[in-house]
Amino acid sequence: MSSFAAIANPQRKHDAERMLAKLAHRGGTDKRVFEGGGAYVCASEHVWPRWSPSLPAASAWVDTPPPDLTPDTLASWPLPFALAAATEGGLLLARDRMGARPLYFGYSDGDLCAATEVKALAEITTDVREFPPGHYYTSSGGFCRFAEVRGVDIEEKDPDSIAKRLRSILEEAIGRVTLADGLGVWLSGGVDSSVIASLASLSVPSLRSFVIGLPGSTDVEYGGIMARHLGIRHQAVTVSPQELIAALPDAIAALESFDALLVRSSVTNWLVSRIVADHVPAVLSGEGGDELFAGYEYMKAIPEENLAAELGSAVASLSNTAFQRVDRSAHAHGLVPLLPFADAAVTEYALGIPVSLKLKEWNGRRVEKWILRKAVEGLVPENVLWRPKTKFWQGTGVQDILSEHAERNVSDADFRRERVLPNGWSLNTKEELWYYRLFAERLGGLASLDWMGRTKGAPVSS
Repeated sequence: MSSFAAIANPQRKHDAERMLAKLAHRGGTDKRVFEGGGAYVCASEHVWPRWSPSLPAASAWVDTPPPDLTPDTLASWPLPFALAAATEGGLLLARDRMGARPLYFGYSDGDLCAATEVKALAEITTDVREFPPGHYYTSSGGFCRFAEVRGVDIEEKDPDSIAKRLRSILEEAIGRVTLADGLGVWLSGGVDSSVIASLASLSVPSLRSFVIGLPGSTDVEYGGIMARHLGIRHQAVTVSPQELIAALPDAIAALESFDALLVRSSVTNWLVSRIVADHVPAVLSGEGGDELFAGYEYMKAIPEENLAAELGSAVASLSNTAFQRVDRSAHAHGLVPLLPFADAAVTEYALGIPVSLKLKEWNGRRVEKWILRKAVEGLVPENVLWRPKTKFWQGTGVQDILSEHAERNVSDADFRRERVLPNGWSLNTKEELWYYRLFAERLGGLASLDWMGRTKGAPVSS
């Protein structure tokens, strides 16, 4: 549970506290504050206040930052983070290279302001922008990049050695975020969640797993198979089409997006997080695995010589798409998401693995995430390990329920009249228009939507 609001003007305490009040779901109503010579920062009481490898997800400072904070220090930090500090020199902000932790900024009456979610900034400005991943900001120096997302040259050359090393790095990454007992894991029975659950079960006592779907959905089936194999306590949450539709307004308000594919996967994430939060304080997620290991169906059509560049682009888009979904769905209910695939060591090694080992011809078909599957052979049952990729909303059984509802409730005339937004964006489908209407009810009035990501592969209406 972590949130903060900051403004580069110590006289505007009230505005910073108004912003933080919109983020109570992330960390409660208790707050800590620090006023420097040129800035004012307030943060939820639960924010970790020190820069320490023993903390799973540094989120903010509300005290003087350590004197050795440098670009090199930030670049060496393996875990996702966003931070703010009020210093005598002004405001200091920074965000991890993957953008796995959210951070937005804008200007209000000439003062730079920042917050963990868009809805907080919208309290005092219509000017909202995404804080660029891998950058820090100081009042005196402006924005500077401290790290990029890139692969490293890996020493291992044969597939078995690469798979072994990948498993070791993943185990270390999970160890950095699982410092307490009583954690949960989202376990759909897909490759990514099964990898994380399997490795976490080796070191996390009392690990609990959760899955959501309509009755009879494949995620409910395979999540149960995987949990029984690991011998961990498991809870399957089943929902009806009516519950999905009823949850949409709150889920979209939490998500801060109307992107159709993102909303489809977020509504079930939002619903299951509401249940998970009653049982554990934090939950492990396999988000990022598809982007690092070529898990999407469309990637199979990309020539091998172009695949590395496409993976780099997909990883760069995570900050305002999939990572945003996970962050908002969990934090909407006070649940902390833990993201081992966003660990810097995992990302760098994964991007250094040859793409020929990610999409590989094997047993008569082109298998996505082949090297990741090899890394956990023996830990994951064969029928789960080599299960073909399914899209999140298909695995949960959502499939066409939402799009069919939109078709029934948005007329052709409405779609023609409303599909082009004030900023010039064109909505793809009636489903997306439905989501936009719900979004506008809660977050309308923003001058720009440039901070919002849009996922690839969205269906398009003519």
